[in-house]
Amino acid sequence: MAASRNRQQTNRRQTTYRKNEAERRNTYIYDNTARELDVRRAMEEAPKKKLSHTARKNREKARHMNLGYVLFLTMALGVTGIILIGYIRLQSDITASVKNISRLESRLSTLKMENDEELSRIESSIDLGEVKRIAMEELGMTYAEEGQIVEYSSEGSDYVRQVAELPGM
Repeated sequence: MAASRNRQQTNRRQTTYRKNEAERRNTYIYDNTARELDVRRAMEEAPKKKLSHTARKNREKARHMNLGYVLFLTMALGVTGIILIGYIRLQSDITASVKNISRLESRLSTLKMENDEELSRIESSIDLGEVKRIAMEELGMTYAEEGQIVEYSSEGSDYVRQVAELPGM
């Protein structure tokens, strides 16, 4: 029984809502100008909410700032500004460093390419047959004979440094 009574109350509310909504939609003003509304009078006639004592007190505190609070906010703003300026300077320095590194890497790449080209030009200009002819004819060099070749075993590196006479010479 209680359930059917609740349903009836809900149905009444919905019917009332639908009726008011239909009236609003069907309302039409037969005129070519907008009505002049008196907003100030409507606001004055509207009932004002009564604030509790604590709410009024909190609003009053919010309106008045004392000197200490203003100084604190000013200092906080100044510190924040200094930190942001430092951050921007660091970002600028990093950007400049990255550009400098890029420029130096480009220069290194260019120098390596020029060095490789020069090495290739030098290697292609050397005639080994001419070097052999000059060494044998003009400088009197000859190939080593059987007894002149000394073999030894090396331990470790490819670099050999002679600090004494070789045995058997």
